[in-house]
Amino acid sequence: MITKTDFLPPGGSYEQLDIRYDVPLKAVWYILEPRDRPCFNLELLEELRQFQHRVETVIREAGVRGEPNPVCYTILASSVPGVFNMGGDLRLFAKLIRDSDRQGLFRYAKACIDVLYPNAVNFDQPLTTISLVQGDALGGGFEAAISSNVIIAEKSAKWGLPEVLFNLIPGMGAYSFLVRRTSPDVAERLIMTGELVTADEMHELKLVDQVVEDGEGEQAVLDYIARHRRRSNAHAAMSRVRRCINPVTYEELITITKIWVDAALKLSDRDLLLIERLIQAQNRRIARAHEGGEEAMEGQA
Repeated sequence: MITKTDFLPPGGSYEQLDIRYDVPLKAVWYILEPRDRPCFNLELLEELRQFQHRVETVIREAGVRGEPNPVCYTILASSVPGVFNMGGDLRLFAKLIRDSDRQGLFRYAKACIDVLYPNAVNFDQPLTTISLVQGDALGGGFEAAISSNVIIAEKSAKWGLPEVLFNLIPGMGAYSFLVRRTSPDVAERLIMTGELVTADEMHELKLVDQVVEDGEGEQAVLDYIARHRRRSNAHAAMSRVRRCINPVTYEELITITKIWVDAALKLSDRDLLLIERLIQAQNRRIARAHEGGEEAMEGQA
């Protein structure tokens, strides 16, 4: 019988991911618990890829044994109060740019693509990937969320691609994923203005599938799975059709990543100063989020 431990690494646990496995629903939750700042640091990216390899291995080995697919849903979520994910590791970006480290920038960007691409293509399996966004999804957090097949957001979540504020664009899938859900005009507006948008606005743009009240996100995921399972074969077939007509390819994502690296290396000292200021603003936002989480816990005590 498949259990949670089948999705864990050889050491037995992840440092920045919490894994849950719902046996009856055949659903694996992987919840971001990033160390220090809630961004995609290199260690978290490595753990995410390890987790994906475990999912792929569990499915493959079940097939060899002639057993039904044990994973029909994966759900990406976050444990940080009010924050889904702040995106790329800006401190690392700034250092690599100052060092003119092209290879370092490309390795980081490729590590992001190597996590986002499997999620975007359903692991090449008849399963559905879901993002549950219960807080701010910015930069790479925005990209990670919209790489899933289904996006459910709580009402207070804010979404944005702030890279243009320091003279750059997002380079790990934002445009590729956006244009397949909305128009090129909308995709470019979100990227080139850096504006923050609400969950309701994302829903109006057809970039979020469902918006629910704060605190109702997990139940909304369970309700979605309950509805979806009744027609799972039709949904799986439709997903394959969409990928045939308008596929996201790994080659496309890597090509755009190389453009991003070239652009990043052209940032000025002023641009890098703006990155530092954004880091400081994010740190203040994170501190407030943690304070809010502690207050909520005190209120429940």
